[in-house]
Amino acid sequence: MNVNRVDHIGIAVTNLDETIKFYEDVLNIKCEGTEVVEEQKVRVAFFPVGDTELEFLESTHEDGPIAKFIEKNGGRGGVQHIALRVDNIEEAIEEMKAKGCKMIDETPRYGAGGAKIAFCHPKSTDGILIELSERV
Repeated sequence: MNVNRVDHIGIAVTNLDETIKFYEDVLNIKCEGTEVVEEQKVRVAFFPVGDTELEFLESTHEDGPIAKFIEKNGGRGGVQHIALRVDNIEEAIEEMKAKGCKMIDETPRYGAGGAKIAFCHPKSTDGILIELSERV
């Protein structure tokens, strides 16, 4: 497996519109767009910063993973995951499994921005939710 770089940092937020306004107006970082990913029950905003991206996630459903994360985090948002860019997602999944890593996704699924993604279970990664991401 070849990890090329940090693809993005996923940050859970309670109000995506307020977050966009803050990052654009206060930090002068331009939002490059938003997207709803129904499969993951999120609305996402993308902020490129250098060679990586800040990805802000707002839950679209009360039972979605971001809503659960925020609830578990005392009603506050925060860093939810770190995504690492890989060359071949299928090979990366198999290598992680061969090395004893429990995978949440044993096959790739659709991620925001058209990426193919798979999550490693935090129990296998010292409590950090790691997303493997392949972009074409």
